Amino acid sequence: MSVGEVAGLIAAGALLLLVLLSAVPLLKLGGVLGELRRQVRDLGEESVPILTELKGTVSATNLELEKLSIVTEDAARVSGHAADVARNAAEFSSLFKETVGVPLLKLSAVGYGVRRAIGPGPKRRKA
Repeated sequence: MSVGEVAGLIAAGALLLLVLLSAVPLLKLGGVLGELRRQVRDLGEESVPILTELKGTVSATNLELEKLSIVTEDAARVSGHAADVARNAAEFSSLFKETVGVPLLKLSAVGYGVRRAIGPGPKRRKA
């Protein structure tokens, strides 16, 4: 055997060793990819029921929001009516004061003046 043949055998052995050493990480990578494929499949199978339930929850929430919108509109309407009632009560109070209060006050003043003019008036105590 010549030196070239020995060098060729050493090179072939080194190449074989390199292939064997690189096969171990490649086999582990294949296992990782297989596990990843299973996890993705499981995720797809489990996400469908979750998304279906989420769709139902969103639909129920939308119905409740529509009901809340109706209640809010009714509350706004009631608030508007309450403001009208308050405004009407203020106008009525002002009207009552002008039509009854002022003349009644004037009549009371006249009555007081007549009593003072006719009667002797209250007796005062001397201190």
